Amino acid sequence: MVEELRRLTGACGPVGSVRLLDDGYNYVDQVSSGGRTVRAGHGSILTALEWSFRVPTPVDAIIDRAVRTDEDHVDWWTACWTLSRQRNQETWSAVVAHRFHPDRAHRRFVTLYLQLLNWAVGETPFRSQESGDLLAVWALEEADGAVLARVLDTYTDHEHPLLESVGLQLCSHPDPRVREQVPYALVEEFVVASAAARAALAALVHDPVPEVRMAACRVGRRDSGLLPDITLSLLALATDPDPSVRLAAAEQLALSSDRSATVADTLADLLVEEDQLIRLEAAYGLVLRDDPRTAEAIDRVGELGPGFEHDHRASALWTWRWQRNRATAR
Repeated sequence: MVEELRRLTGACGPVGSVRLLDDGYNYVDQVSSGGRTVRAGHGSILTALEWSFRVPTPVDAIIDRAVRTDEDHVDWWTACWTLSRQRNQETWSAVVAHRFHPDRAHRRFVTLYLQLLNWAVGETPFRSQESGDLLAVWALEEADGAVLARVLDTYTDHEHPLLESVGLQLCSHPDPRVREQVPYALVEEFVVASAAARAALAALVHDPVPEVRMAACRVGRRDSGLLPDITLSLLALATDPDPSVRLAAAEQLALSSDRSATVADTLADLLVEEDQLIRLEAAYGLVLRDDPRTAEAIDRVGELGPGFEHDHRASALWTWRWQRNRATAR
């Protein structure tokens, strides 16, 4: 694209390049030279036109076109979305055959395709049972940790009889990205169904990797038997050096059914954080507990800018203050 732009403009100087969100979710590259600006994403346009005009393009060609980019690129997304709309046995078989492809980008493409089939809003999921069966086998065969994590992420969106069994077999996987997905295979609607699943979650709550511990705490937080260990883990995560981990810990501590003074004190300690979202989560947790420090906590959050108009946490803070002011006036 750069070479063609230079040919058209005759310019030989530096080329400006930026990455833009094309549709609010997926990116496309834009380059400028010689007074002209063009965008990439030609694969996305071609795939969309073929779909609109019913051009019979082979599945392999569409996937090859997509995986030249990455899964956040418009070419990848359009290809995957388009194939997920072609709800027939031939397309399904041709796409899932790429799970055996030596290039892991092809295998990741299959996971997103199967997610889109299962997520279809207002439609009956296409070949959901067959997809679940395939993912159950694939999860125990995939050797690449990054791909396996995506396989598990897709698999846990399915209601499948082997889900817990597969999760139990992978709970000690050496790749933390895989272990981070395992907790979601061990519960159904936040309910831990078996003693084996509870034991596996208890072990993951103490995993050496913070992201794995957080996933296990999030999934098991409604299980009273796991609550003491989860609380201890979250209290430690609330002091993690990574602010994103502290934010996640604050969120889970705010929602925790543990109403002890230790949890409330930890939430209060988080009110000094530089990140406003952490302060918001901490104040929200104190609001839910009607803690004596709630008024100060709300002040510590500061003014919330645009985007919080319908936020449940901001609404809870406003409601608490309104009720308190009303009671004082009376």
